[in-house]
Amino acid sequence: MASLYFYYSSMNAGKSTALLQASYNYRERGMQTLVLAPDLDDRFGVGKVTSRIGLAANATAFKQNDDLLRLVNKLNGDSALNCVLVDEAQFLTKEQVHQLGEVADECDIAVLCYGLRTDFQGELFEGSKYLLAWADKIKELKAICFCGRKATMVIRVDGQGNAITQGSQVEIGGNDLYVSMCRRHFKENYYRQTMVPLHQLPLEVVDENK
Repeated sequence: MASLYFYYSSMNAGKSTALLQASYNYRERGMQTLVLAPDLDDRFGVGKVTSRIGLAANATAFKQNDDLLRLVNKLNGDSALNCVLVDEAQFLTKEQVHQLGEVADECDIAVLCYGLRTDFQGELFEGSKYLLAWADKIKELKAICFCGRKATMVIRVDGQGNAITQGSQVEIGGNDLYVSMCRRHFKENYYRQTMVPLHQLPLEVVDENK
């Protein structure tokens, strides 16, 4: 029986790299994969999965109102699929997470989802919330805060490096807009009434596994 997997992290943990490597591993063994990417993420063009280290692959773009079970069934009829991989899975809706569960349960196709757990305000994304609740297997991919601790949070910054605490949950961007941090430094930036630029925070190098 196939399973629904959720690989989550803050930014810059190599989620897209891991997805592309997993797809390559399947294909190297003669198996067919389907890579899905939300059309919300257009940083490198719609229908593209691109990693920070330069790996890239084409993907099938989907909208938030698309039925992913129907989409997979259609493409599975053209060529038998062994694995479905979803990039930026935090943008999935509750209904789409349910549909991906049906892909695993009813179609017997493994589903691997990669995404952020929380937004810049420390709140769960909808897709991540239901993947954490419904996935068969959950695994954290580690990113590192500038202090050396494991980064579990993401903070949004302005052009001067100050934390932004208000705004839309979804604003597409990369290292120019988001910084991964440990909980301690997320709190020091997010809850500080007078914002302090990130480069002015005290640097304390610690064991990243703590």
